[in-house]
Amino acid sequence: MKNNLKYIVAVLLISIIGFLSCKKTEYSFGNIKTPSSLTLSSAVAGLDGTNPNGNGTGTVTITTTATDALTYNIDFGDGKTQVVTSGVITYKYTTPGINDYMITVKAVGTGGSVSVISKKVTVYVAFNIPQAILDALTGSGTRTWITDKEAPGHFGVGPADGFSPDWYAATPNSREACAYDDEITFSKDANNNISMAINNKGQSFSIGAASSFYGFSGADACFNIVTTGTKKLAFKDATSASTSAVSTRIQFNVPGNGIINFGTGGTTYEILSATATNIHLRNIGADGNSWYQKLKAK
Repeated sequence: MKNNLKYIVAVLLISIIGFLSCKKTEYSFGNIKTPSSLTLSSAVAGLDGTNPNGNGTGTVTITTTATDALTYNIDFGDGKTQVVTSGVITYKYTTPGINDYMITVKAVGTGGSVSVISKKVTVYVAFNIPQAILDALTGSGTRTWITDKEAPGHFGVGPADGFSPDWYAATPNSREACAYDDEITFSKDANNNISMAINNKGQSFSIGAASSFYGFSGADACFNIVTTGTKKLAFKDATSASTSAVSTRIQFNVPGNGIINFGTGGTTYEILSATATNIHLRNIGADGNSWYQKLKAK
């Protein structure tokens, strides 16, 4: 009887130990807290009245805060994301030009709970202008240019798909006086952005096909076109079908009326060649033809 009792007790102990060993371990995250009071702000580097979309570096400081957030998953709107814990990150956009990006932040709390906030930011990223072009246009910082009136073809025109003035090339000193007294100054800043200022002495020459573009009417003539102010130029790879044999393959856009030393109605100029002493430009005018301008350093 005593032996049977011992046996029964042993079996019970083994059963209890087996039951305890099979019991599933339970974990607890505590109370799940969804992040609240989520905020998002952005500061574009160099943004001011002169540079409404930044200084061209593409740098943006993003700051996000929330109560009960463990981490922040930031989508920069350009296809890239990053997880940060502090909620503060400085990010550099790289696509040249002025572009809009939608920044989206997911604040992550306990148990994977998420709160979301978004904000649009507009950023200017300067094109990486080749050093040879930069040096030619601006020298050590600023260089002033005038029409190369002694050069054959300092004014010229040709077909839209061409890259030389096949139809007309001005002979030396053959154009209107107002076309020859303009001073064009290119300047670069600390970030190698290039700006342009023009002193046209009150008048600029325009082809007749473009006179209405500048607010006038009539055939080829000198007009009281306003050229005051400093214009920041936007550079990029040329969109024409030119080759390196006839062009630098770099172009720039002039905001506003787009005029340089004479008006064609065009605002985008391709740099066919550029040295410290001479520049040769091409643009498509209001008449659909390709127009050519030659400048020399003053």
